[in-house]
Amino acid sequence: MVVSDTDEVSVVIKPDYDRASELKAFDDTKAGVKGLVDAGTAKIPLMFCHPPDKFKKASALDNIQFSIPVIDLKDIYKDTTIRKDIVKSVREASETWGFFQVVNHGIPVSVLEEMKNGVHRFYELDTEVKKELYTRDQMKPFVYNSNFDLYSAPAANWRDTFLCYMAPNPPNPEDVPVACRDILIDYSKHVMKLGILLFELLSEALGLNPYHLKDMGCAEWLLALCHYYPACPEPELTMGTTKHADNDFLTVLLQDHIGGLQVLHKETWIDIPPEPGALVINIGDILQLISNDRFISVEHRVLANHVGPRVSIANFFSTGLQPIPKLYGPIKELLSEDNPPKYRDITMEEFNAHFYEKGLDGISTLLHFRI
Repeated sequence: MVVSDTDEVSVVIKPDYDRASELKAFDDTKAGVKGLVDAGTAKIPLMFCHPPDKFKKASALDNIQFSIPVIDLKDIYKDTTIRKDIVKSVREASETWGFFQVVNHGIPVSVLEEMKNGVHRFYELDTEVKKELYTRDQMKPFVYNSNFDLYSAPAANWRDTFLCYMAPNPPNPEDVPVACRDILIDYSKHVMKLGILLFELLSEALGLNPYHLKDMGCAEWLLALCHYYPACPEPELTMGTTKHADNDFLTVLLQDHIGGLQVLHKETWIDIPPEPGALVINIGDILQLISNDRFISVEHRVLANHVGPRVSIANFFSTGLQPIPKLYGPIKELLSEDNPPKYRDITMEEFNAHFYEKGLDGISTLLHFRI
């Protein structure tokens, strides 16, 4: 008998436990975690149970003392002094936190709210309707499933997801469910515009010309991942999303009012509380790689919760698993004799294939590509 302890609860795993069969049975329902909740599950299946985390949980004092920067983008186009101050804030946040929030970013609150509503509408569709869209083929124009790494990760997460590439080749409208179609297309256009501005600020923060990262192709591809975290009967035993860093250049995240997002800072889990109208921005692994560790891609997670459903919309600037031959490595202008390249040149496809193969196992994908 194996016993794994969480803070207050022990999970007993019987010797004859057949994890593979439980995974397949869950996947075959095509109903995701929401299907378990709809069925009235009071005890989470063992496949969702996580081992205890070794890092400290933030105290109330930690969360006051350590909070990710909130950067106001108001008047960025009107005043060069304000822009310089914003670039300085972006630089400091990207070098020390890997995370920051932006306000006055130009996306109307009404669009943010409708985007969250659109995600709710999709997941509230009849199960039989959603089953037709359930797939593990990552190259389909619209992918809906539960846990992309279901068969490779050490433990499953209490989360369902749909994803869709929104740029440079948006899907045919008929490939996107009506429940979220119009708003997903509209919101993605807003995020692309914001992303281009953010890459300008990040370029300037690296001491490069404003268009350097955009000209490298960092802002060309956009992938929308829309997550649904149902209320969990035993949140202390599982996770909404396991500790991980993002496999992209940059992430623009819209979270709802429920919260649960945490960032690992100084070996302590710090809450990122929802800020009305704000968007959470974080540096991805590929931006850490091309900046040669100047900017940091930081591990983060989402807690499971008795309260729900929680929704979030993560927009990844990434080519994902698309077979794009372009190589990315440390930017030459940032290198010197004292600062040699720390990573080898890679394609995004190679990086993401490794990311998907290992799943959210708590180990940095970047380690695999260090020189």
